[in-house]
This record gives sequence, structure tokens and C-alpha cells, in this order.
Amino acid sequence: MSIAENIARVRANIAAAAAEAGRKPSEITLVGASKMNDACRCREAVAAGIDALGENRVQEMTAKLEEHAYDGAPLHFIGHLQRNKVKQVVGKVSLIQSAGSLELLEEIEKTAARLEIVQDILLEVNIGEEGGKSGFFPPELLSGAEAALKKSHVRVLGLMAIPPAEAEREENLQYFDKVRGLFLDMDEKLFHNSLRVLSMGMSGDYEDAVRAGATMVRVGTAIFGSRHYM
Repeated sequence: MSIAENIARVRANIAAAAAEAGRKPSEITLVGASKMNDACRCREAVAAGIDALGENRVQEMTAKLEEHAYDGAPLHFIGHLQRNKVKQVVGKVSLIQSAGSLELLEEIEKTAARLEIVQDILLEVNIGEEGGKSGFFPPELLSGAEAALKKSHVRVLGLMAIPPAEAEREENLQYFDKVRGLFLDMDEKLFHNSLRVLSMGMSGDYEDAVRAGATMVRVGTAIFGSRHYM
């Protein structure tokens, strides 16, 4: 199937999952996770009406920006972001989905201040509390959000999470529910119920994520096909 056909199929699945949850499909933003896909395939996704494209790797993103791969759609950074590469991302993307530490927040703030912009971000929560994986552990999330609120060049739009890769479906559903609970709690306590973005769900579980309340899903393989790593 073509990228356009895949996007149409994913949108139909999102619509069905949203209907099951009493929601509207328009509430969910579809981000095409375009890692390992060249500029031509990114442009295909844009032409097919993808809501946004998301990149995991700074070097790959930078190269494809030079090729105008993302023209016509917002660009998100969705992978682990190292502090020494923040300057290559801030101001280049509409949303950083993976702000998962106080140190990274500080680096984003400094870079955005130098550019005299406000960078939109999502706070990444390490919902499985996995060692070696980025993101705030759930008990740290409120303090991380409080730190972000004090920064004048960073704007928090919501949360992003990735459950542990080995989690079975029932366990995955519990993680999604837990993330939504954290989102609602943080929103009420610190953001006056103004947050709108809950990013969770990928190719294998985006329908479950929509049923659980996701407003944004990051779909790669189901749109672009299997990745071929070098």
C-alpha cells in the first residue's frame, strides 16, 4: 500500500477507536514518525495530509530540513534529545516532545532565550520508571512541571510517554491510564486545565492509546512500512 493509503487506513482506525471512547477523530493529531525515511517519503506523507512529522535523530532531521522534507507540515522532535544537540533543534521544530529532565529544560530555555523565541514542549514521563531511559519518573513530574513554568522561553503543552517495550497489552493499557491520570492531575494543579496534548501510542498500540485519552499518536511503521536499518 502507498503512504497515502496507509495514512487513510490509520485515520480510519483512529476514528473507530475515538468513536468507541465517545470522542471525535478531530481531537487526535496524527504524527508520522519518519525516522529512516528519506525526504521524498516525508513529502509523500505531507502531500497525503499528515498532521505533523516527527524525527528521532538530530543529524537525520538536520539533513532532511536542508532537503525541505517537511515543508507544509509541522515538525516535531520525538526522540531522546542530548543537551549538546539542543541548539540544533530549538527553533527548528514546532514541538519538542521529549523534554524529560531539569537539565534538558534548562538547556532548551537558554537556547530559546538566545533566539528570542518561546519553544513549545511536552514533558516526557518515564512511566515504567526504567533505568537508562529518559523522562521524568512519575513522582518527579510535578516538580519538573513547576520548573518549566518558571521559564519564560519554554511553554508546556502537555505530556508524552512510551510504555516499556516488553509490556503486554493489558499492562500497556494500565500504563496509558496511569499517564492520563498524571496528565489530568498536573493540568488541574499547575496549568488551570489548559493543557491539550497527551502524546502516547505508536504503530502497535495507537488505537488503545486513543481509547485511553491520547490526543496525539506517533505512528511510523503503520504509515511508512518497516524500517531498514543500516
